[in-house]
Amino acid sequence: MLDLRLPALDPARGTRLDDDYGHDFRRRAAEIRDGSSWKLERRQHFEEASPSREALRRGDWERALSLLEDRRERLAATQRERQERGYVFHRVRVVEQPLTPYVRWELHALALGAEYGTPVRVIDARTVRDLEHDGLLPEIVVLGDGTLYLIHYTAAGAFDHATRFTDPRLAGPWEQLIRRLFAEGEDVFSYLDREVAPLPPPELTAGPETG
Repeated sequence: MLDLRLPALDPARGTRLDDDYGHDFRRRAAEIRDGSSWKLERRQHFEEASPSREALRRGDWERALSLLEDRRERLAATQRERQERGYVFHRVRVVEQPLTPYVRWELHALALGAEYGTPVRVIDARTVRDLEHDGLLPEIVVLGDGTLYLIHYTAAGAFDHATRFTDPRLAGPWEQLIRRLFAEGEDVFSYLDREVAPLPPPELTAGPETG
């Protein structure tokens, strides 16, 4: 049972970021030396822009997976830069069964990132159920400088805006939670091999994937 006391993330106590979120995030993350950051993903469907994701949206599963390979050069460059700074970006992916097509696709993408130095652990949604009496856990990133980003999405799963918090009394407990989930989670490679690889391609149609 998870019994951490997590502070509420009231947007009124933070700074709203719209189109400037990506720039703000990259700038702050690039300044971290000999540190780490932690990302928690809870939703089971997101809308995002990439050739691979577009192929998934069209229902072309094999093409969606093959296009992930185009990321290797960029991932390798990112990892070299992070190694020079002594920086590690960790990810925790909460999953629900049956896996949605999006999560199945994303696990392949996360495993590719893990090949290039981004550690990823997978954790079953039942593990966090005690923390979700008032709704799903939020989508958050905690940077090693004590910055926490709360990411807001539309009902369809598209990015809407982010709220930035810089109070360590807020960021600390949430980072502790993600670290604990990471420690308890399963490595993405073993999870992918056991739970995803044996599955037939999902039955997809053009438009949002529902499972």
